[in-house]
Amino acid sequence: MALEEMAVEEATMEEATVEAPLVVAAAEAVTWDHQTDFVILGFGGAGAAAAVQARQDGLEVIAMDRAEGGGATQASGGVFYAGGGTSIQRETGEQDSPENMFAYLKLETQGVVRDETLMRFCRESANDLEWLMSHGVKFSGPVWKQKTSYPPVKYFLYHSDNSLLPAYTAVARPAARGHRGVMRKGKSAVNLGGSIYLPLRRAALEGGVRLDYKTEARQMVVDRQARVLGVRALQLPPGADYEEHTKCLRYAERLQNLYPFFLPGARGVYRLAGKYLARAARIEKTRRVWVNYRARRGVCLSTGGFIFNRAMVNAYCPRFAAGFPLGTLGDDGSGIRLGQSLGATLTQMHRGTAWRFINPPFAWSQGLIVDAKGRRFVNESCYGATIGDAMVEQAGGKAWLILDSQLVRDAWRQSMPGKVLPFQWQLAAINMLFGKVKAKTVQEMCDKFGFDRQILQDTLTETARVARGEIEDPFRKAHQDQRELKPPFHIIDVSLDARLLPCMVLTMGGLAVNEQTGQVLGPGDKEIAGLYAAGRTALGIPSHLYLSGLSIADCIFSGRRAARHAAGHHADC
Repeated sequence: MALEEMAVEEATMEEATVEAPLVVAAAEAVTWDHQTDFVILGFGGAGAAAAVQARQDGLEVIAMDRAEGGGATQASGGVFYAGGGTSIQRETGEQDSPENMFAYLKLETQGVVRDETLMRFCRESANDLEWLMSHGVKFSGPVWKQKTSYPPVKYFLYHSDNSLLPAYTAVARPAARGHRGVMRKGKSAVNLGGSIYLPLRRAALEGGVRLDYKTEARQMVVDRQARVLGVRALQLPPGADYEEHTKCLRYAERLQNLYPFFLPGARGVYRLAGKYLARAARIEKTRRVWVNYRARRGVCLSTGGFIFNRAMVNAYCPRFAAGFPLGTLGDDGSGIRLGQSLGATLTQMHRGTAWRFINPPFAWSQGLIVDAKGRRFVNESCYGATIGDAMVEQAGGKAWLILDSQLVRDAWRQSMPGKVLPFQWQLAAINMLFGKVKAKTVQEMCDKFGFDRQILQDTLTETARVARGEIEDPFRKAHQDQRELKPPFHIIDVSLDARLLPCMVLTMGGLAVNEQTGQVLGPGDKEIAGLYAAGRTALGIPSHLYLSGLSIADCIFSGRRAARHAAGHHADC
């Protein structure tokens, strides 16, 4: 069990409950505590974008959040995937166009959205970045040009995808599209999403958006024609309990953030965090009150995915269940279930993303990744989510990294503190000190890990021939990244459930939407009147394969789309 899950379980947090919709003859049949044009459920990246755009288009807006806003966007590394010729790309000499960006993303998205939608995303990408900057988000160079999971902190533009690999450069000119929001927290690469979220929140509040924290939507209100009229929510009123609840959640978050989950003793730290969460849960259970919100122009569901709802994960994407959940406790599927309560169609619910990052150190990506039989199944130079996807889909979640002594020495040099970020060198060092197993021969590897000797030997022989230039690599790994491995061998467990190298996972599926408007679709692909979805609550650009920054970019794209339609500004594809 992952440590964050353990903390939640020990806290006995009550799972959010979605009730059957309240059906009334007309809006006047309900006593509304608040009335507005547009109600937004969940105030992370998608919700904030929807709120700012809706106010910009003249709508009155109330947004609510179960916690205090920010969601997974704020907790992220603050990467916004943008291209097509952004101002930052031009300033740093990166050549790109919407057509070039489309050609690349077409390979990664595999038709998860219509071509018209993907092209619209690419054409609006540079404008979305400028829109963010107009609301106070800062982006800049310099650009980091090598492959990496995350660049050194002084670089704010990088290749957050597979675009540098030969299989992709044959189709599209590589361009750095990972725009990091300018924010520095020492050498940290987490909780940098505030560089994007916080300016949006400020713009929303300054623009007149009402933001209700500690407010959890539980029930949709519809008329007899199934049109959404509003929502009922449980809210924690201001006062001593509100302050105590805030302190408990902040203490728990601080404990989890300050002590890395992969270090010895983490279980004890997370148990303590769980006690604070339990106290917060008791306050919610006894002190919250019902509040009714009228939404004249619609409700937007933007509450995130469902990675922290273990029942949903086990039901829809069980192959990803062994990974380490990434996101926030609000990613419990509540928005998806609210849509379901109105008959909404679900799509891509089997899709998750597993982040098996192995570079840096670069030397690791020069080794081999094999499955339980000893068979190679992926280009080790790929972006981490591509490796993770192949590991889950083709290898049943089990994989091992094979290095030789020279690559281990190279990895140590590349992982020295100061050369890479702390979490990168810490994970590399822990695995090379405590997780690495040495084997003098192929047979010894097979004896220790259960590989099929003939399959593993064939894998090593083929790799040696590729490194010598005798044959082409079937996985199209660049020749300069190839190495002929020589004994003794060094093996590291990189499986989905690897104990010393946690593999982050999050969910990609959600509610089906009209890709032009963001309206949620029900039976027969008909729009549910007055209901929108955005971000990871809905089908989106990254719903087939995640790329760093693509989810936040889709949050902005889909949040603005929903708000525009609710305001009557329907943009054509």
